[in-house]
This record gives sequence, structure tokens and C-alpha cells, in this order.
Amino acid sequence: MSLFKFVSVALVALALGACQSLFQPNYRAPLESTRDASEQLQPGCASTDCPLVNIDTLRFPAEPALDGIIEKRLLEMTRTISDAPVAPTLTAYRERFLRSAAPGTSSYLQAKVREQHDGLVIIELSSYLATGGEHGTPGRGFINYSRQQHKVLTLSDMLLPGQEEAFWKAVQVAHNSWLISTKLDQEPEFIKQWPFKKTQNVALTYGGVILKYETSTIAPYALGHIELKIPYPRLNGILKPELFPGRS
Repeated sequence: MSLFKFVSVALVALALGACQSLFQPNYRAPLESTRDASEQLQPGCASTDCPLVNIDTLRFPAEPALDGIIEKRLLEMTRTISDAPVAPTLTAYRERFLRSAAPGTSSYLQAKVREQHDGLVIIELSSYLATGGEHGTPGRGFINYSRQQHKVLTLSDMLLPGQEEAFWKAVQVAHNSWLISTKLDQEPEFIKQWPFKKTQNVALTYGGVILKYETSTIAPYALGHIELKIPYPRLNGILKPELFPGRS
């Protein structure tokens, strides 16, 4: 091949690569978001314990479907009874809550980006319902959103076929490590009263797979939301290879 033809072929290849990069999303760059925060008191209330609703959520201009997913998940966290119907929108929830809320009650809802990596957006959700008692009801949740697939990844999406049992065994190992690190393994009554349980709150963070438990699930309320962490090497043959950081 002549030098002229070689240079021409190289230039064409570079041009094609540049064109492809123009039309393909750069998943290494974080997905941009804007914060949408508001706090509203009960209309007409002038006392020191007015009911209020505080909503602190996110908007993703380049991925509007994620906005609706976050709103739906936050609304699900407003349930005080399992499977109870929820308001159609956050605005409707706020209006309904303030319309009937008793003095001293309040509701907090928050969505924040915990981290982004490998085309994944990890959203952490928080809720807190104060009812005027000694302590309120807190809630936590995760959204693992795949920008490539434009969908929320479920645990089934994360695991290789037939590996769910192996996954929960790995979680139990992490739970045992937590008991040892806190020296709670030396308290038989604690282990009897607070046995290991599964959770739906799983996050594919860069440093490891995180599982977060609701309060009073595997430990007393005073210990808060327990987090268990599983290093990725322990999930070889269990987690889908493309979900390991740096492999996508």
C-alpha cells in the first residue's frame, strides 16, 4: 500500500471513530442532574408545630424517564400500611398530607445521587415520617439505573442465572463479619432476637455491593440503618461480569 493510500485509510478511520463518538453517549461522564427541593407548611397554620412536607428530589434533563422512576419510588415510601394506594404525584401527596395532618407531624422525602460509574447511576432514597411520638419512621432505598439499558436493574438483572442462593450466602458472610466487627457475635440474645434477613435495598457501588437494612430489621432501631458490604471478588461467578466496575 502506498503511503498516500495508508494515510487516506487512517484519516477515514479516524473520521468514522469521531463520528461514532459524537452519536454515542459518554458513560464515563456523569449524568447531569438538578436539585428540586421545597418545604411547605400547612396552609393557614401559625403555630410552632405546624405540619410540613419537605421534598428534596432530582431532575435528569437528559434522562427524563429516571425522573418518573424516582417520583414513583418516593411515593411508595410514603405508605404507612403495606400495599396501601399512594398519591399519583409528589404534589398531590403533599397537598393530601397537609390537608389532614395533625400538629407536630411532618414528612421528609429525599433522592440523591450516591455515585455514578460505568454507565450506572446509583440513587439513594430516604424518607422520614414524624408523627409526634418519641421517634419517627425512617425509610431507605436504592435505584440502580443503567444508562445503556435505560432501565432500573433488579437483583435478577444483576445475578447470573441460578446464583441467587449463592448471593444470599455471600450476604450472610458479610452479616457475620458485621456481627464480629461490632462484637455483637458475643451476645447470644442479640443473635437470637435479631437473626439475618434479606433486603431489597441493594446498590452496585464502585467499592462493593452495598445492602442497606431498614431500622428494626436486623438490629434495634437505635443502631439505625445497617449497611453490609460485599467486595466484588467474592461475587465472581455470582454477579454478571459486565457489572463489575471497569468491565463494561
